[in-house]
Amino acid sequence: MEPLNVYAARLIDKKEYFAPGHRSCQGCAEALAVRLVAKALGNNVVVCAATGCMEIVSSPLPFTNWRVPWLHVAFENTGATLSGAEAGLRALIRKGRLEDKQTVILGMGGDGATADIGLQALSGAFERGHNFIYVCYDNEAYMNTGIQRSSSTPYGATTTTSPAGKAQPTGQVTWKKNMPKIAVAHNIPYVATACSSYPMDLMEKVKKAAAKKGPAYVHILSVCPTGWRIAPDRAI
Repeated sequence: MEPLNVYAARLIDKKEYFAPGHRSCQGCAEALAVRLVAKALGNNVVVCAATGCMEIVSSPLPFTNWRVPWLHVAFENTGATLSGAEAGLRALIRKGRLEDKQTVILGMGGDGATADIGLQALSGAFERGHNFIYVCYDNEAYMNTGIQRSSSTPYGATTTTSPAGKAQPTGQVTWKKNMPKIAVAHNIPYVATACSSYPMDLMEKVKKAAAKKGPAYVHILSVCPTGWRIAPDRAI
């Protein structure tokens, strides 16, 4: 009898929907998380992606690393865009212009695009009950633009805009915003936390989210070796 991890690995889709060759930093656990989410959902998906690291590394004009329909949207409006995509798809199916293939509408963004700039649009999408999954890839700062603090930066962390020093030895002086708890407060059908350190758990939670009717939220801790000042092989 083969070990459980070997058996589980055989069940993973070998196709890559977030293709290799992107420009992420060495050891980027966020890129790994995106890859695992893409594997869990397969090719029957439409992705609405906020500005951020994953948009920058995966869409250098005229190329793309996405093998599924993918939209780059502004930092602040992923929730609004995926709401429109979901409503538009539903209308086309209702009018008989498209077959209902149970296509997944996936929104994604970092902690800045989710907990800060995009929270208003995302909250509205939750409240209206659109049928989608939203994934936050949380690396705990605005890494793409130079490691600035976000509301997801933990207390005591040092960033370029909350540096530890003589005037403020602790660095970041506010506590990390609890986005999963905020999502739960909207009474949506499914909320989960995950990390790419546990790939099977992450993919199972994404599949559960896809099976729910209505909004689902998955918050993935995504270690950034560059921003966290750690060796690439420590990201997992």
